[in-house]
Amino acid sequence: MSVIRRSITSVVAAALLGATALAVAPSASASTQHRARPTSAALGTNSLAAVLAADGHSFDRNWSDFDIVDAAVGAVLAAKPSSPVAVLADGTVPLTAFLPTDRAFQVLVADLTGHWYRAEAQVFAAAATLGIDTIEAVLLYHVVPGATITAKQALRSDGAVLQTALPGATFKVDVLSRWFGIVQLVDNDRNDINPFLVPGKLDINKGNVQIAHGISFVLRPADL
Repeated sequence: MSVIRRSITSVVAAALLGATALAVAPSASASTQHRARPTSAALGTNSLAAVLAADGHSFDRNWSDFDIVDAAVGAVLAAKPSSPVAVLADGTVPLTAFLPTDRAFQVLVADLTGHWYRAEAQVFAAAATLGIDTIEAVLLYHVVPGATITAKQALRSDGAVLQTALPGATFKVDVLSRWFGIVQLVDNDRNDINPFLVPGKLDINKGNVQIAHGISFVLRPADL
């Protein structure tokens, strides 16, 4: 566990150095690098943080929602009020977040610790031992700033490389089936299963400039 923790922390800490703003990096190639689309002025400004907090900030027995993400955002902002993660609370800033379900975090923690925790609070407590900087970096890796990407648009983005809010870190969109709506996100860990968009958990907060989609596993910014 300590070796894994050091490995994650060393990678993400280096990436966080020099992070001063959330922006989409310039496109290296129009065919591979996602470019933010202009956001309609008609879209609302309800923030994703408000959506996540709507259920009362409580852990429960529903592993298909996002209590652990909500707790992680709160923990980062409590420790680092000026963290770039605060953009999730500013509904005027366009972005797309890919939110791991509580089950996704349960699987991640089991992989890192070898222990299958049966309560969301236990999963969060175990994840918190990685340190606030690591949690911050993981959250930023799930945010694509500057673009409001709907599920429909994602289905048309096969091969797109998305620049995340974690400086220098990207992941790739792999559309396995447009007909069945199967979309996988390819992260920086080549040894583990990549997450899929979760049917029924798409276009969260649709109609606003901040939108989110649930994913089945946690995106990993480093090769573990």
